[in-house]
Amino acid sequence: MASVRNRAGKQGGAVEPALPARRRTGAGATARSGAGATARSRSGSVVAGRKQSGTALYWLGGLAISAVFIAPLLWEGLRSLQPESVVTTAPSAKTFGNLTFANYQTLLSGQDDILRNVINSLIVAIAAAALTALVATLAGYGFALFRFRGSGVVFGLVLLAFMIPFQAVLTPLFLELHTLRLLNNLIGLALFYTTFNLPVGVYVMRNSFLQVPRELVDAARVDGASVMRTLVSVFRPLIMPGVATTALYAFLFSWTEFLGALSFLTNDTLFTLPVALSNVETGTYGAVNYGLLLAGAVIAMIPCIIVYVALQRYYVRGLISGALKG
Repeated sequence: MASVRNRAGKQGGAVEPALPARRRTGAGATARSGAGATARSRSGSVVAGRKQSGTALYWLGGLAISAVFIAPLLWEGLRSLQPESVVTTAPSAKTFGNLTFANYQTLLSGQDDILRNVINSLIVAIAAAALTALVATLAGYGFALFRFRGSGVVFGLVLLAFMIPFQAVLTPLFLELHTLRLLNNLIGLALFYTTFNLPVGVYVMRNSFLQVPRELVDAARVDGASVMRTLVSVFRPLIMPGVATTALYAFLFSWTEFLGALSFLTNDTLFTLPVALSNVETGTYGAVNYGLLLAGAVIAMIPCIIVYVALQRYYVRGLISGALKG
């Protein structure tokens, strides 16, 4: 019995030392897994830190670029709130202590009636933008989807108008509008702006139509859709960026153009805003009131900002589509 207990004791003694070894092995695995988790957390924090620093740099760069464009506009707005005697002098901190809306009150009063010129500019710019977008859409549709003899030559002639400034053909245009009885007429001025905005519009719209997969057109034809039905139902949602780009470009051109309006309009009640602002005087013939001129420039800037912000996302997408194919 004693020998049996001795053997059992020996066996038991041989079994007991193995348990701490297993415990040590488990502790080592736990330590290694903890070290791995720590390393992963550190790498994750490094990646997160890099993303945060990249986001911060992105915002700082965006704010810096925005400041380059916004600062002149804010400066113009502040200077427009100063009297004309202060505007023509060197700026200082003291000059910004007495801001007034007198310049705007003078422009909006019955003496200058600048609102009438703003309405004239809006009529011309909106009409030119709508006509340009409509005609350019139809022309781009034809150039992109239909192949006819001489289509490439015709499209090249349309693009050739890019290289012809209207100032070079101002006299023939004057005579043509006189023959058509469209001189001193807002409709004639809108048609004139439409004509010189069409090359850009046709180019953008043709490329917008080329971006649409041809399979959609074939599917519409199989379903029995006509040409106009295909344009309205299939293409219309897909070409809106190009239409917005064309309309925005035509609007901004028509809103800010000066020489054509000065040449084709002789009645001061029909003057557009740029022409009216060029006639702002102090009471002495030929002397410009720069306070009123700055206030008028701020008024002229407001519709451009509103239209651009409203069509910004379409405008950027339209420019990209025009750059991919040609």
